[in-house]
Amino acid sequence: MPYELPMPSRARAQGWKVKIRDKERLEPPHATVLRRMDVWRWNLRTRSFMDADPHPREVSDDVLEALMDQHTVLCMQWDNMYPENPVSAEHDDD
Repeated sequence: MPYELPMPSRARAQGWKVKIRDKERLEPPHATVLRRMDVWRWNLRTRSFMDADPHPREVSDDVLEALMDQHTVLCMQWDNMYPENPVSAEHDDD
């Protein structure tokens, strides 16, 4: 079951969501930021965006603040969902 990070009311009203989705166990640990049809992947190890398109500058400051403030929660949720690929693990492909 996916995990959805509770968002500040202003970000929720603007359609922002942050999730750890199902079936992503083989990818680097990340949270998925969603707004309408736009999707960004935020790396939990490096605390940075993984993709250039759409441009990360489009992500709301409220969402960025939530990602940073709730980083520990997101890491715990990822580790619970994907214990074979924990956030703290070192990988050569990162």
